[in-house]
Amino acid sequence: MPPLTYFVTGTDTESGKTFCTAALLRAVARRGQISIGFKPVASEAGEGGLNADVLALQAASSVRLNYNQHNIYTFSEATAPHLAAADMGIVIQPQKLSDGLTELKKQGDFVLTEGAGGWLTPLNSETDFSDWVVFERLPVILVVGMKLGCLNHALLTVHAVAQAGLPLAGWIANCLSIYPHRFEDYLAELKQRIPAPFLGAMPYLPDADAEKASAYLSIEPLLDSKK
Repeated sequence: MPPLTYFVTGTDTESGKTFCTAALLRAVARRGQISIGFKPVASEAGEGGLNADVLALQAASSVRLNYNQHNIYTFSEATAPHLAAADMGIVIQPQKLSDGLTELKKQGDFVLTEGAGGWLTPLNSETDFSDWVVFERLPVILVVGMKLGCLNHALLTVHAVAQAGLPLAGWIANCLSIYPHRFEDYLAELKQRIPAPFLGAMPYLPDADAEKASAYLSIEPLLDSKK
């Protein structure tokens, strides 16, 4: 069977997409499936010109692949990728993202592609990340960074994904602090309003690794589509 492939987006930058994506990869791997993380566009290069988020997905994946197989573009500045690309005199080519995804789908049972920023982050002057996701027809997983203002951000994203004609495969409530603003009330509101499986509430775990974090997530709704 073809591998299951999903796109992970967030309510904003720093919503916890990478941490949740890595945890999902670990959870799937425990089920005996080959899981691979893909962050094709990354901003903020660290030591050696590598991005920390890409390295986290590389470490959480079931197979050992080269950095460049998990990533197509890494930019030095932590800013919108199309701006970082323009500063370097290049244009992000969506076809390169597709080529990279195609290669990963040959090597795993479960591939998670993590976006950059939120749903409508531009890739270039003509294409947003969401346009590429629509082209690839990827079901979407939403990471909601639990904080004041997240209700609006989450529901706008849910609406935009639906308008794009893509299924929302599930969503995660990710705590960005020990005591997020009115967490229980916000969580209840989101559960009522988001018409997609709730994959779990990730507590604030600044020092935990992806393996430990995976225990807080339920992946059954993501694997059911393989039946």
